[in-house]
Order: sequence, then structure tokens, then C-alpha cells
Amino acid sequence: MASMENPDQTKSGDEEKHVTRKLGGLKTMPFVISNETFEKVASFGLLPNMILYLTNEYHMSIATGANVLFIWSAISNFMPILGAFLSDSFLGRFLVIALGTVASLIGMSLLWLTAVFPQARPPHCDSPMTESCVKANSAQLAHLFGSFVLMSIGAGGIRPCSLAFGADQLYDPSNAKNKRVMQSFFNWYYASVGLAIMISITVIVYIQDKAGWVVGFGVPVGLMFISTVMFLLGSPLYIKLMPNKSLFTSFAQVTVATWNNRDLVLPPMESGGAIWYFHKGSKLITPTEKLRFLNKACMIRSPEDIDMDGRALNPWNLCTVKQVEELKALIKVLPIWSSGIIIAVTISQQSFPVLQANSMDRHLIPGGLKIPAGSFGVFAMITLTIWVAAYDRIVVPLLSKFTKRSQGLSLKERMGFGLIISCVATAVAGLVESKRRAAAIRQGLADNPYGVVHMSAMWLVPQHCLIGLAEGLNAIGQIEFYYSQFPKSMASIGVALFTLGMAVGNLIGSLIVSILNKVTKTHGRVSWVSNSLNKGHYDYYYWLLTALSVINVFYYLLCIWAFGSTENGNKVEWDEGDGMEDELEADDHAKGKGSPIVFPH
Repeated sequence: MASMENPDQTKSGDEEKHVTRKLGGLKTMPFVISNETFEKVASFGLLPNMILYLTNEYHMSIATGANVLFIWSAISNFMPILGAFLSDSFLGRFLVIALGTVASLIGMSLLWLTAVFPQARPPHCDSPMTESCVKANSAQLAHLFGSFVLMSIGAGGIRPCSLAFGADQLYDPSNAKNKRVMQSFFNWYYASVGLAIMISITVIVYIQDKAGWVVGFGVPVGLMFISTVMFLLGSPLYIKLMPNKSLFTSFAQVTVATWNNRDLVLPPMESGGAIWYFHKGSKLITPTEKLRFLNKACMIRSPEDIDMDGRALNPWNLCTVKQVEELKALIKVLPIWSSGIIIAVTISQQSFPVLQANSMDRHLIPGGLKIPAGSFGVFAMITLTIWVAAYDRIVVPLLSKFTKRSQGLSLKERMGFGLIISCVATAVAGLVESKRRAAAIRQGLADNPYGVVHMSAMWLVPQHCLIGLAEGLNAIGQIEFYYSQFPKSMASIGVALFTLGMAVGNLIGSLIVSILNKVTKTHGRVSWVSNSLNKGHYDYYYWLLTALSVINVFYYLLCIWAFGSTENGNKVEWDEGDGMEDELEADDHAKGKGSPIVFPH
């Protein structure tokens, strides 16, 4: 018998704001938050030690393994943009999360099978760094990379939709206490995600170190299975909103309409000779002068362009002034966005710090707890969390006394200081690596890549803390800056731009390692990123990142100078009144506004 669709379960358009409370509500929170928490513990617990798995079990060189992880992270950061588009335009949040959860489970299971079955890996080799070991064949690599791709697809389904889907369950504008309920949900969500990442970087990595890869990969599979079951069990209780028009479609329409109308001649703005297309009640009735060529997309050529109701007959030939200004706002921030790519390379340093820690004394105190090499990234997370918690309550009141501004540092200043601190972080990393390498050579370990240097791995903590602080300033500053420039309808674009920047940064990081490995090992020399940390010059690699970061600071200054001020009448007045602000507030948080957690990449 065909099942009838529950009218309370699927809504679209204005009906979204008036769903009844038979579905959704607090009863769905255990399913939504447990799904996100278990997924985070499972997925982020796999990355820290993966360079060791690739080099020891698949006999990859350090440079190749680092490139694989850079590219995997790049795909994982690209996919949420596609997931958000599919969710907004075609499938809806529930279906995208469900498909992403299943894809992640299958991907993690495939990765676990590479550890379970020896046939899935090359034959065992005692010293892959020094011996000529058998490399993985095409089928083995296809199995491994297929698991990575499926996990990236899963991340693309879960990460852009999970928080927004949770907000859908609680959003009830008819409830006077809804704002407090929503804020409580966001706080619990961020707390659970932060705790999950901390657990993944410490507990899961510790299990991998102590119990081996089969158990270390099996635990995330078990957690991901629980995540999948919990989310699907709650399906009958969820409010499932229908997809609506995506901003990506709007941007495409403006681009196509501009091209289709490229032969139109724009009259001088002061002449008032053009008739612009806008919706009734919109404040944006005339386009701005900047990027003026895009104005052709909203210029009415003849009365035949619109129907009797005043709607464009073909939205791919005629767009509203608001659509044009939204695309202009996006284009305007792109130079400043590009200045965040190099710091993304710094933030994405997952492989080399793990290898450095693995070659050092990792005891917290002599004879005490031994910290897993992959767990040192937790210091960046702790620093980031402390900074975010302290910024509004301690730093802003102190800075406001000197800056005479209530917000302390402006968003541009926060981003700039984040870039400067990232320069210091890579410089410190270079100094520590230089000291570690010198100690290794002095202790006779130049030809022993597996030897442990008599130097505490706690020397690596400052660089991790500095990276966490740089991320707290620049990454969160970036997202808030995009929100300050965009209308609320473009809330998702701010996070999408940040993840896109991280993805490009991952690709640039892979390119830098590939070029260095190829160029520095010519004429019989040892590569800077050699399989032996003690023979290579990873300190030179960090110095190169420092130089690029310093250049990037000056590039950023040029970008903000070119961007200019958005004050004194230059800022677009978007179609957003007090009522609309309340209406969209839940979705702002759902897209990441004010998020105290910036996920590691």
C-alpha cells in the first residue's frame, strides 16, 4: 500500500515557518546530536596517525603520503560545498545527511578491511624507510583511495547540513521561548562537537598506538555504525523541509544573464535612462556602480521581459537588482578570501608534525604518560577553545579601552593578526626542527630514521598553540567578515568560502611538497622532505612556509587597502528589517555564525 506523505513532516516556502510541533522538538535531539558526535569522533580520529599508516603499511615515501593526505583533506573540504548545493536545491537536508552517513560508514569499513586482510596491503616490510620494499599495486591503492573518497563524500553530506537540520527540529517562531531554546541547542551542539574532536585526537589515536590498526580502525567503524543507526531511527520524528532555490543557482543566473545581455549599452547612472528589475517591497531598486558590467543582468530591455504579475519570464535572461548585488558582494571579498589560502596551508600541516613527534621523547614527564604522536594537535584545539572563550569576556573589554571600539579589534585586524601569528608559528616550527635535527645528528642518528632523539616532544607544543591561536583569529574572523558583507540570505556562503579556502590551501600544500621533493633531490642531493627526517631538511620547509606567510601578510594589506571601507554610504542596504532578522536568526547559527569551533583540516 502506498504511504501518504505526512503534511507536518515536509514543508516548503513559507510553510517552513509554520510547521506544527507534532514532529521535531527536543525528542529528536538525542538522534541528531549523537549522529554528529559519533561521526566527529570516528572521522577526525583517523587523520592524525594516517601518515604513519601510509608510510609503514603501504610503504609510501613521506612526501607521497603527505600529498595523499593533503589531497584527501582538499576533497573533504570541497565536498561540503557540493553537499550544501544538493541539500538546498534538490534533496533536502535529511536525505543528504542520511546518504552522507551511510557513505562514511562504508568508507570507514573499507579502510578497516585494509588493516584486517593482509592481502589488501603490500607484503610486510620491517624498515620501509631504509629498505626497498614492495609497493602497493593498483588494486590495493584503489581499495585505499576508494575508502578515502567515500569518507569525503560522507563529510560533504554531514558537515554542511547537520547543524541546520538540528535547528529545523527546534525552530518555532510561535514559541516566545524559542530563541532561548535555540541558543541552548547551539551551545550543546558546539560543546559536543568540541568534545568529540578532543576525544578523537586523544583517545582514538591512543587506541591505534596501543592496540594496532585493526582495533584502531575498528573502533571508528563501530562508532560510525552507531551514528548511522541513531540518525535513521529518529527518521519518523524529524521535520524534513523541502529544498528551496540555491544561491549557487542565483549566481549562475546572473552570470548567464550578463552574458546573454552583453550587447546592451548601459546608460550613465545619473541619467536614469535604464529600467531596473526588482521585486515589490525591495530596498534594492538601483544597482551600484561597482562591477557595473553585471548591471546588464537586471536591466529590462522591453515590457515583454516580464509577465502580467511583474515576474521575469526567463530568470536566465533577467535577474533582480538584489541578485546582481549579491554576486557583486561575493566577488568583492574574493581578494581578501585569497589571502587566507596560505594560512590554510599552515593550519593543514598534519603529517610532518606527527613524524617529528614520533622521533622525539613523548613522555609528558620522565617515566610518566607517553603522548601518542598524533595527539599533539590537541594543543591547537585547546588553545583555539580557550581563545574563543576568553576573547569576548576578557580580551574585548581590555582592548576597547585602547581602541575606543566596543568590539575591541575590527574583523580586518583580527584576520591580519592571525596571519602574523601564523608566520611566527611556522618560524617556531623551523627553529624546533633545526634543533631536533642537530640533536639527532649529534647523537649519531643521521642514518637511523627510526631512532628516538633525546629531546622532549613538548618542544612541539608552542607551534601547535600558535597555530590554534592564528586559526582562532583568522579563520573565525574570516567567517564573521563574510557575514558582515553579505545579506542573511547568503549566510551559507561565508562557511562555504572558508571551506573552499581550506581546500585550495590543501592543494597548494600538496603542490609545495611535490615541487620541493622534485627540485631539492636533483644532482644526487637528499630531498628536503626525505624519508629520513634526520637526513632531510624539514626545517628549510618550515622556513619556506614562513617566507610565503610573510609575503602573504603584505598581500593581505594590499587587499584590505583595495577593499576600502564599507562605511560612509558605500555599504549596500540589504532587504532585511527587524522581522526578517528574527526570522533568519536560527539559520544564521545553523550555518556557523559565531561558531566557537573551527574544525581541524
